[in-house]
Amino acid sequence: MSFVFPWAFLLLPFALWAVFRGSGKSGTTVASLRQWGNFKRGKTRFLWIQRALETIFFTGLIFALARPQAGTSETVEEAEGIAIELLVDVSSSMDRSIEVQGEGVKTRMEIAKDLLERFIAGDGERLAGRPDDLIGLISFARYADTRSPLTFGHDALVQIVRELEIQDRPNEDGTAYGDALILACARLEKMDELKSLNASRQLTDIQSRIIILLTDGENNSGNHLPLEAAGLAKLWGCRVYSISLGDSNDLEELEIADEGESFSNAELTLQRISEETGGVFRRATGYESLLSIYEEIDELERTQIETRSFTVVSEWYWAPLIGAAVFLLIGILIRMTWLRVA
Repeated sequence: MSFVFPWAFLLLPFALWAVFRGSGKSGTTVASLRQWGNFKRGKTRFLWIQRALETIFFTGLIFALARPQAGTSETVEEAEGIAIELLVDVSSSMDRSIEVQGEGVKTRMEIAKDLLERFIAGDGERLAGRPDDLIGLISFARYADTRSPLTFGHDALVQIVRELEIQDRPNEDGTAYGDALILACARLEKMDELKSLNASRQLTDIQSRIIILLTDGENNSGNHLPLEAAGLAKLWGCRVYSISLGDSNDLEELEIADEGESFSNAELTLQRISEETGGVFRRATGYESLLSIYEEIDELERTQIETRSFTVVSEWYWAPLIGAAVFLLIGILIRMTWLRVA
C-alpha cells in the first residue's frame, strides 16, 4: 500500500484537536450541584460515542485525501512464434526397410512417423518439442494432401501422424513434392488469418515460416516443378529444410569425391531448394542420422519467448471515503435519536 499525497496525514492532529476541543464546550452553567447530588447520569455516559464517531469520520476523510493505492506485479510471456509445415513422403518407396540398431528392421515410413511425433511433442531427451509453434502436416505421393492445417492442437496432430499410411495404389503412387511445397507456401502465406486461433497464448507475431520436407526420391509427379516451388517459397519468406531419406546401400550407388560427398540429381535439386530459401539440406541414411537432423533443425529454429513484468495500480481512496460517510451518517442518526440531548 502506498499513498499519493502522504502529507495529508499532517492534518490528522488538527482534526482530532477540533473534535475534542469542541466537545468540551457543551453544557449548562448552574450555581450549584448540591441539589443534584443523587442525579443518575443516564445516557450522558455514552456521549463519548459521538466523539469516537467524529474521530473515525475525520480519520477516514484524511486517508481518502492521501489517496491510497495498491500495486500488483504481473508477468506475461510473449512468444515470437514459428509456423512449421511438415511435409512427409507417403509414396510406395517409403515401404523399404531400414535396420534400426536395437529395434530390428523398420520401414522408412515407420521411422519417419516416429521421429515426426518426437519432433512435435518432444521426447524428454534429445528433442524438446514445439509447444509454442503453429504446426501443419502435408503428405504427398502423386498428389499433395493437407492432413492438418496449422494448429496449436499438437495432441491431435500427433494422432494424425500416427495414422499416416503409405499410398501404394498404382494410380496414386508417385512423388510430387513440388506440389506439396506450393501447398505449404500457400498455407504459410495465409496463416495471418489464424491469429485469433488462441488468444490466450499471447502469440504476438510469427517471426519464422519454415517447411521441413522429408522425401526418399525425386519429384516425378504433379503440376509444379520443385525449383518453381522454391522461387515461391523465397518470395514469401519461407525457409525450406530438405531431408533425403535413404539407407547405407543407397550410398554405394554414388561415387565419393575426394573433396567430400557427391549427390544424386534428386539430392542436388533438394540442396538447391534449401540454399535458395535460406534453409539446409541433409541426407539421412538411418534412424539415428534422421534423428540428428531433426535435432539440428530443432536447435536452429527455436521460439523466442520474452518475459515482461509490470505493475497494475489500483486506487483505494474510495474505501476510507465510504467508511467515513457511513460513520458520519451513524453519528447523525444517533444524535437525532438515542443520544439526543438538550
